[in-house]
Amino acid sequence: MSPSIRIAFIGAGSVEFTQQLLRDILSFPELADVRLALHDIDPERLSVAEALARRTAERFGAKPEIVAELDRRAALDGSDVVVNMVAVGGHRATTIDFEVPAQFGLRQTIGDTLGIGGIFRALRTFPLLEGLAADMAAVCPNAWLLNYTNPMAMNLQYLATVAPRLKAAGLCHSVYWTVRGLSDIVGVPHEEVDFLSAGVNHQAWILRWEHRGRDLYPALDAAIERDPELRRRVRVDMYRRLGYYPTETSEHSSEYVPFYLRHPAEIERLRIPVGDYLGISAGNVAEYESIRERLAAGLNPEPREEEDATEYAPQVIHSLVTGTLRSIQVTTANTGLITNLPAGAGVEVPATVDRLGVHPHGVGALPPQLAALNRSFLNVVELVVAAAVEGDPRHIRHAAMSDPAAAAALTVDQIWELCDAMVAAHGDALPPALRAQVSPGSR
Repeated sequence: MSPSIRIAFIGAGSVEFTQQLLRDILSFPELADVRLALHDIDPERLSVAEALARRTAERFGAKPEIVAELDRRAALDGSDVVVNMVAVGGHRATTIDFEVPAQFGLRQTIGDTLGIGGIFRALRTFPLLEGLAADMAAVCPNAWLLNYTNPMAMNLQYLATVAPRLKAAGLCHSVYWTVRGLSDIVGVPHEEVDFLSAGVNHQAWILRWEHRGRDLYPALDAAIERDPELRRRVRVDMYRRLGYYPTETSEHSSEYVPFYLRHPAEIERLRIPVGDYLGISAGNVAEYESIRERLAAGLNPEPREEEDATEYAPQVIHSLVTGTLRSIQVTTANTGLITNLPAGAGVEVPATVDRLGVHPHGVGALPPQLAALNRSFLNVVELVVAAAVEGDPRHIRHAAMSDPAAAAALTVDQIWELCDAMVAAHGDALPPALRAQVSPGSR
């Protein structure tokens, strides 16, 4: 791997995320001369991303080669690493994902991973992934695809099905921030902690968590006992019942199980922010507009005050160039990595990264109570992937019927009517074969 590694950003118009990744990449002296190819289908956003990249390079005294391409294949040509962060449909599609289910009485918090929101986000993302994989096979067949786009498990399982030769890894910072937050609670420096996490993205589990060989779970138990406000978190409630801490926020975690969102009393007890992602998505739009205006005025965008290289993609790229050995978490197809989850499923496990690439580690069997919840999660994933691969719109309904939160809140008739409404609302964003309205009893 040459030090002048070639990186393509797909969906670079997500400038707030592009800003973080660029900052982390260019903070490494060994990556100061990378080639950055930025791609987006929105010319204005692409222009803002290019200006942001040049300002970031100036800030770090780096001299990367920066190109902006509206043509995706041109951006990919010759790349060593491809970073995907496309949100197909943007804020408008996110609004549909929340407002239509709300009309049926279905509550969501984030809606990007499982549930009705996750199902339809996946279905409008899969065509992009299929095209991206085909372009990579044509012009950069040896490149690594580092995917940030949600729903992570669905996207990686789909890619493993339609492009099995593609070198792809799903990256998410949820485990890192979970361990960091837990370490803060018990007063231990997070950089001194050893941990093992596995499961599925946004519903993995901290299986081991130690400081210098000492199990830290008893210290967490004591902190929870002292602070009743800690007990008003979904994932603390899950931890106390399941014995292992989940790796995504309470907002996320509440959506993947049938226990919480259908009950107003539980929403109050655990302070669950229904509809939270609508505000986050609108905030992302506002942040983009702020960055655009500051750049247009000749001002630097406000720097993010986070430690360098907290995201995994810059660390992977640095390891590919330098051979630095690192351990990260990745989503990948289950090839015996977790023995009591389905083969081929998109699972999240530890991985080693070095000059040769990303190497997932097997972790064996999960505790049965954790595997049971992960299998419920993966049932939905499998049916969404089947809908797209087989072109069968019935499987969209089957996925929604299998979803824990939707099945807990709605009747089967309501679920089918909701799927019909979502198909109509998203329209041309979905693959043609999946746009059909389907009646129960049809074959």
